Amino acid sequence: MASLTRAARWIGAGIVASSAFAATLAYADTSLLNVSYDVTRELYKDINASFIADYKQKTGETITIKQSHGASSAQALSVLQGLQADVVTMNQPNDIDLLAERGQIVPKDWRTRLPDASAPYTTTMVFLVRKGNPKHIKDWDDLVKPGVQVVIANPKTSGNGRYAYLAAWGYRKLQGASDAQALDFERALLKNVPVLDAGGRGATTTFTQRGIGDVLVTFENEVALIDTGVGAKDFEAVYPSVSLL
Repeated sequence: MASLTRAARWIGAGIVASSAFAATLAYADTSLLNVSYDVTRELYKDINASFIADYKQKTGETITIKQSHGASSAQALSVLQGLQADVVTMNQPNDIDLLAERGQIVPKDWRTRLPDASAPYTTTMVFLVRKGNPKHIKDWDDLVKPGVQVVIANPKTSGNGRYAYLAAWGYRKLQGASDAQALDFERALLKNVPVLDAGGRGATTTFTQRGIGDVLVTFENEVALIDTGVGAKDFEAVYPSVSLL
């Protein structure tokens, strides 16, 4: 469990909701579906394997867990429209609210049902730049400079993109900007975005594999995953002066 705890520290602001009858389903059906946002697939591969072993030891029953991953809001809509999830993990509370209020799939008091307001892990927004940081990107102001290409996920479909937007907004507000000035800053930033992928993992692929952009704004856990991968030598992390938990 210690290794799972370390892994969980890297993964983005998760909000878990499970059906009240999910525990009993395991006795009637040997398969569970875990629906989550796209950058948690590696975490849940580890957690699922440990859960399956623990459940087998405690109950004698063998279960399988299937995973479904995509942009957080898109995943929530899929569940709302009938995707038969046994457990959902979304990275923003409004996606769980959607299931609670419109779908009545989880109780409206889901925030108080589990410890820490049902948020089992957190992360923050950081920058990933190419090795040597050729554009000298150090903080949010650098993302609005002419000639700098910024890769973020689409804030309309992705919690990852939304948190990037909010972190940039918070940076400007803490500098004393008005709401109008913060909005101008966001417009300038988005003008430097060459492509808006639907989810955080798509944005990572665009930056690291397609070679688009000078900087990727994403969850710290996603950067940590790249740091331990085969392409780590090609990139480096930059921590802005202000970010969002």
